[in-house]
Amino acid sequence: MHSIYTTNEHLLNNTICLLLHKHSLSMAKSPESEHPIKAYGYAARDTSGVLSPLTFSRRATGDKDVRFKVLYCGICHSDLHFAKNEWGMSTYPILPGHEIVGVVTEVGSKVEKFKVGDNVGVGCLVGTCGSCECCANDLESYCPKQILTYGFLYHDGTRTYGGYSDHMVADEHFVLRWPDNLPLDSGAPLLCAGITTYSPLRHFGLDKPGMKVGVVGLGGLGHVAVKFAKAFGAEVTVISTSSAKKQEALEGLKADHFIVSKDPEQMQVHGILNSFK
Repeated sequence: MHSIYTTNEHLLNNTICLLLHKHSLSMAKSPESEHPIKAYGYAARDTSGVLSPLTFSRRATGDKDVRFKVLYCGICHSDLHFAKNEWGMSTYPILPGHEIVGVVTEVGSKVEKFKVGDNVGVGCLVGTCGSCECCANDLESYCPKQILTYGFLYHDGTRTYGGYSDHMVADEHFVLRWPDNLPLDSGAPLLCAGITTYSPLRHFGLDKPGMKVGVVGLGGLGHVAVKFAKAFGAEVTVISTSSAKKQEALEGLKADHFIVSKDPEQMQVHGILNSFK
């Protein structure tokens, strides 16, 4: 897994690419006629975000491709944003899902890392340019030509569809081997929420015992951040807008401290926040 940090310049470049992709997708073929392999899934067709069955198509397995049966797919909040076009870049129908896990059913002739029967996962990316400085340094998430798992144009000009479907095909470079001791269902969110919190903890050296980590918000990402930080041996403070999740934070996730951000006194308690400066 690679770092997911993004500068303002990269965000601007990627936003421009998104808009170009949106325009190009409007000229694409129908979902059923793009490729030879029939597929089934659930897609949104308008800004209501309501999902309904969709028959579409996947490409034939290429030399470097891994095809797998989708067994589980996490629901990321980004999926809701895309389904409802809340970011202004969705082209319908859009089939979400980028926390995808399953079992390999076919591999291309040049695939080296996987075989039929392997458990695998695919996260937020399925393609990049492969030639820029970022790609050369294992920082594909910075690539200005990145191809997201759904709602984007692939190298061949057809659209990408996500994991709310019966099967998936992706270049092996963007496929992850799944550990035998990690459950497929509960582990799927690690492919987005997991890496989003794991990466900064590692990048900023907070993955060592005795470090002090503050987690703002105990939602989908926040609770995973707490679990990672505790596993690294850090002293963890959860900062939330109310006390509603205090018990979950302290007793369930074993956080060390809990602060209600709307309480001025708690924000200063024991000088905990000063330790994060």
